[in-house]
Amino acid sequence: MKGRNYRRPEGMPYVRREYIDAIPGLRIAKFTMGNLTSGYDYILRLISEANVQVRQNALEAARVAANKVIEKIGEDNYFLRLVPFPHVILRENKMIATAGADRLSEGMRRAFGKPIGLAARIEPNDPVLEIYVKGEYLDKAKEAMRIAKSKLPMKTKLEIIQAKKATS
Repeated sequence: MKGRNYRRPEGMPYVRREYIDAIPGLRIAKFTMGNLTSGYDYILRLISEANVQVRQNALEAARVAANKVIEKIGEDNYFLRLVPFPHVILRENKMIATAGADRLSEGMRRAFGKPIGLAARIEPNDPVLEIYVKGEYLDKAKEAMRIAKSKLPMKTKLEIIQAKKATS
């Protein structure tokens, strides 16, 4: 099983959980990390440039990689958020791979398959990862995003937005 087999979203996403007995569990530990306050100067967004289906393993790897870099500035100085939720159920019809299987390898046409994982469908210009950070830690946040985008199976762009200060 390879991730590239499931990268292109083809057809309708399968999300009906009531027809499947054993759905694989969610492997993403947390969707938000850090401290959410209104005192941040910048919002960094990792934006997708392709229509793609991303497996939950890749999303978790990107989150862990970004958090590993950004947590060095202190937990009160950033807020990291993983935006997409993997809800599409991936199924695979496993073929026979033993000796003499060359005659049987076609299998049933359009077989339902067993659930093997979860994925999130991401369209162009959808945010994947967001980091809210103070001005003095902007370079560290850029480095975290650079490392996180190497874990994702699509081209991405980094968008830096100046956060609006709340006036009271």
